[in-house]
Amino acid sequence: MATRPGPLTEWPWQCMGSFKYLVLAPAALHTAHRVVTKGWGDMSLAYAAILPALLLRMIHNQIWISLSRHQTARRKHIIVDRGLEFDQVDRESSWDDQIIFNGLFFYLAYAAVPNVSRMPVWITEGAIITALLHIGPVEFLYYWFHRALHHHFLYSRYHSHHHASIVTEPITSVIHPFAEHVVYFLLFSIPMMTPIFMGCGSVLAVVLYITYIDFMNNMGHCNFELVPKHIFHVFPALKYLMYTPSFHSLHHTQFRTNYSLFMPFYDYIYNTMDSSTDELYERTLKGTEETPDLVHLTHMTNLRSTYHLRVGIASIASRPSESPVWYMWMIWPVAWLSMVLAWVYGSSAFVIESLTLKKFKMQTWAIPRYNFHYGLIWQRESINSLIEKAILDADGRGVRVLSLGLLNQAKQLNGSGELFTQKYPKLRVRLVDGSGLATAVVLKSIPLYTKQVFLFGSSSKVAHATATALCKRGVQVIMNQKNEYDMLKLRVLESSTAYLKFSSDEIPQIWIGDIIDDKQQRRAPSRTIFIPTSQFPLKKTRKDCTYLSTPAMKIPETMQNVHACEELASKKGDERMAHCWDNTCSGRLEHA
Repeated sequence: MATRPGPLTEWPWQCMGSFKYLVLAPAALHTAHRVVTKGWGDMSLAYAAILPALLLRMIHNQIWISLSRHQTARRKHIIVDRGLEFDQVDRESSWDDQIIFNGLFFYLAYAAVPNVSRMPVWITEGAIITALLHIGPVEFLYYWFHRALHHHFLYSRYHSHHHASIVTEPITSVIHPFAEHVVYFLLFSIPMMTPIFMGCGSVLAVVLYITYIDFMNNMGHCNFELVPKHIFHVFPALKYLMYTPSFHSLHHTQFRTNYSLFMPFYDYIYNTMDSSTDELYERTLKGTEETPDLVHLTHMTNLRSTYHLRVGIASIASRPSESPVWYMWMIWPVAWLSMVLAWVYGSSAFVIESLTLKKFKMQTWAIPRYNFHYGLIWQRESINSLIEKAILDADGRGVRVLSLGLLNQAKQLNGSGELFTQKYPKLRVRLVDGSGLATAVVLKSIPLYTKQVFLFGSSSKVAHATATALCKRGVQVIMNQKNEYDMLKLRVLESSTAYLKFSSDEIPQIWIGDIIDDKQQRRAPSRTIFIPTSQFPLKKTRKDCTYLSTPAMKIPETMQNVHACEELASKKGDERMAHCWDNTCSGRLEHA
């Protein structure tokens, strides 16, 4: 919101929330009715292209979002080295408003302008006119309108909403008050509508022009430099016809320079080019490879976890994994395709997020494999090769600690990392699995005055460490599986073995364990508290029992760049972080 919101600041459908797409329902139903009653042959090309064009714009923007967040996590070519604030993430969650608005405009134009319905696929003359009108009137008018927006009257009422984002992302480009966006769209309508009124407009020219606007807008608001230097050597004049992310980033940090839309020549003409533009471009393009202090090596869990990644779909990542959104079924093919591509072409771990906690820099890397891969015996060698490659990469880069998360630490896979420490005894990076801290959280979850707990068939390090600590405290640990009991008895201190008991009859109301299936849960007495000791939540079978969450901790407020929870504006920052990290594949306790 602007500092002093002016008239028409809010979008008309803001009160509709996630139901805002219903404003396009009449047009969609009208299209469906025409197809059913008259067939495709009666429908003009322009009308048939509207909905696909809107969908392609959504996909185009999502590609930029994913690319930007992946590159920002790598941090090699980062421009502004600051974390995003939750307010910015919430503010930019409505990036699709402008696509809805454009869709309504296209339908109105089709109904009101006869030439629209007669547009062919392509007319070269009209495309040239569109390009010339953009280079001329649009860039000129935008430059001066943009400078006017920086006058304190308009800036405080409208444009400050956009400039509240110092660290820009691609979707920052379309975050404006409604009135400001209307002006922009009227401006961009000049190159689209003029050829149409002249009788030389074409469907492809309009689609390509909108794609150009989206491409340049998204690229210019990335917080990393990606425009290769050699294209300016091959085409020297291009520096006046195409801006770069570092060029526009200076506008968001300096405010009074670099006003141009996509073509900087008006900043050169009117002497508003920032003097540090070329230096910032050179420095960020060269980049520096950041060495984190800690790396958390995780992996994908199920197909849905693809969307819960930071580089995934923001509106899905912001919700608990048990609460799928209504359009999830429409994008399942994308999840399947990403899984297959990761399986076939995934040859190394990739960075999915970078975090900062005071002076410590942390990154999360993901192995391109899913839960089911870890259950395939013939995949173990391949998975261990990926883990080994990541460990050696971290060691070569000077990482101090690497934590093995989720199934990357499975005992049957690599003995909680012992396979690699034995193979490479001179490793400088320290391998950990987070079991000590996870044990502390499980112990903290057990009610203070508990006298007995039931440990169900758990052979994990966390479960054993928890049982050992409880026995040492004088809390009786009851087990009903003889093999597990005998194995654990060897680990418990002799002075504490009296508190470890094998029994098939005694069943306390506090249960701890890794996997407790439906059949075993039904044996528990009423009001039992189930406490999981693994990273995966228990299936909730009983309504008369309490199920605690998997071992997790709230993230301290001093941690920066944690913004995967996109739409929980009413929550406090640390609560939001804990909620989100508890529902993604990478945000488990081992990260600490």
